[in-house]
Amino acid sequence: MKTLKIAAIPGDGIGKEVVPAAIDVLNTVSDIHGGLTFDFTSFPWSCEYYLEHNKMMPDDGMERLQDFDSIFLGAVGDSNLVPDHISLWGLLIKIRREFDQVINIRPAKVMSGVRSPLINPKDFDIIVVRENSEGEYSAIGGNIYNGEDELAIQNAVFSRKGTERVMRYAFELAAKRKKHVTSATKSNGITYSMPFWDKIFKEIAKEYPEISTDSQHIDALSAFFVTRPERFDVIVASNLFGDILSDLGAAIMGNIGIAPSANINVNGKYPSMFEPVHGSAPDIVGKGIANPIGQIWTAKMMLDHFGEEDLGNTLLTVIESVTNDGILTPDLGGKHSTKEVTNEIIKRLIAVDKKGVHSK
Repeated sequence: MKTLKIAAIPGDGIGKEVVPAAIDVLNTVSDIHGGLTFDFTSFPWSCEYYLEHNKMMPDDGMERLQDFDSIFLGAVGDSNLVPDHISLWGLLIKIRREFDQVINIRPAKVMSGVRSPLINPKDFDIIVVRENSEGEYSAIGGNIYNGEDELAIQNAVFSRKGTERVMRYAFELAAKRKKHVTSATKSNGITYSMPFWDKIFKEIAKEYPEISTDSQHIDALSAFFVTRPERFDVIVASNLFGDILSDLGAAIMGNIGIAPSANINVNGKYPSMFEPVHGSAPDIVGKGIANPIGQIWTAKMMLDHFGEEDLGNTLLTVIESVTNDGILTPDLGGKHSTKEVTNEIIKRLIAVDKKGVHSK
């Protein structure tokens, strides 16, 4: 029996609704598999926790998380309670940085039954591989002077180690897919970091002669996401560019509520973290209409990470069978509740032939 210890952090808002839903799905997957179990431990760290303790997690929070196989996160943030820069840097970004989760993966694809805002989406299937530890989101900079002389400086940091690492990850991923990697750049406008990025991309590409490549400026690439998304396979991007592209990818899918992501620790020293792209959506909390698909698709990515790709693919197939039959929450134009969508996914998982979902 393979047991995976998972730290569940529902967080804020609808995270407290969709994380339990996804856990129910994962427990069903475990029952189907027969040789895999999940041992979940839930942590109440959130903006409400901050109001009580003046911190987003206890002082020993990172030490407590370190022994888990992975972290399953819901949503972080409620600006009505705590400013976003406090909640994010005190929980989400703290975990990403201190656990060396240096790569962020965000897929975007046409989902059966989910209407894309594109007139003809042409079955696009994209994965954005985002550098997750440095780049434009470095914490180097500061503010000086006051009044009309006030000045803010934000330094972007690109190391050879971090850049090579994310690019190699993208090429390895592309080798399992359609064997194409696109680099997101802006070397015609950003003087130093992007020519550096381009140089390293060309160097790494030589190590993978079987993988075709191209390099696109971020502004043109964003336009192509809307006009020709089917041309792309794996896209490797800096922290900022990857963040923007992956949200755009969620938008052309039809709704950010279905988009998943994974924060990967590549050296195995710390757990990786899996979270949906959506926020805490405080406006719909308690209404029972939060879309659970983003969190459940995130569970699929967690299964993939642990080598259970057959199970993960089965789960995604079942999710798409549910959306294809119009069993959707209101954000996707449906009339079904969080519980109804979740229960239908569970029902169809149980109906799947067990022989088709056992891991290799």
